[in-house]
This record gives sequence, C-alpha cells and structure tokens, in this order.
Amino acid sequence: MLKNLLKDKTRTGITLFLILLLIAIRVFESNLFYDPFLVYFKNEFANSPYPNISILKLFFSYGFRFYINSMISLALIYMLFKDTKIVKFSMLLYIVFGSILMISFFFVLKFFGPEAKMILFYIRRFIIQPIFVMLFIPAFYYQKRMK
Repeated sequence: MLKNLLKDKTRTGITLFLILLLIAIRVFESNLFYDPFLVYFKNEFANSPYPNISILKLFFSYGFRFYINSMISLALIYMLFKDTKIVKFSMLLYIVFGSILMISFFFVLKFFGPEAKMILFYIRRFIIQPIFVMLFIPAFYYQKRMK
C-alpha cells in the first residue's frame, strides 16, 4: 500500500492535502467554530465553573466539526486504501461513534455536576479531534496485510 501510494504522485498529493486540511481545522479552530470549552480546558479548570454556553449553538458547532473531520478522514482512508468497503464500514463507525459521543457529551454536560469535568474533557476530545482516523488507518492497514 505504501509503495503504491509513493508511485502515484497525484494520490500522494491529495493525501498530503487532506492531512493539511485536518491540521488547518485544528490550527484555526478558535476562528472557525463556537467552542467556549476551548479556553476553559486550556486554563486551570479543576476549580472553575463551566463557562456560559449556548447548548444549541455548541451542539451544531461540534456536530459540524465532527462532520467535517469525518468527511476528510473518509476521503483520506479512501486515498490510502482505494477500497469502498472500508470507506462504507468507516462511515458506519463514524455515524455510530459520533452519535454516541454527541449524546454522551450533552448528557454529561446537562445531568452531571462539576465532578464529571474530566469525562467531559475526553468526550469533547473525541468529538473535535480526528482521533478515529488515527485508529482506523493502522487497523485497516493491518487487516490488509493479514489477507
């Protein structure tokens, strides 16, 4: 797979472009998305109350960011493996995991108190960062090598 990717310069360029897009989303996150927890979790938050938030605005912002990261990640997976079965399976996983994470985030935010700040931190991390693609690519690569 890696040798094939290096042979095809266009595919390599698109792959690098997709990775740069994921990096750009991270770099410009404060300008692109509504996220009052961005500053909150960068500071000492252990004894701080939650920031004032608009639940609906936060939900759509996190959902949109997860959607953008997922689409770029699916394109990256396709560029690396050129297998639509893997992309369809990844899409299913993104839908399931994204739904579970979004519901969990707002459930913890609404019904748990300040003692759940670390749970909220890690759920948010999975929503806003493209962590799943970093798990899926090695897993699919290993699966391809085993066949």
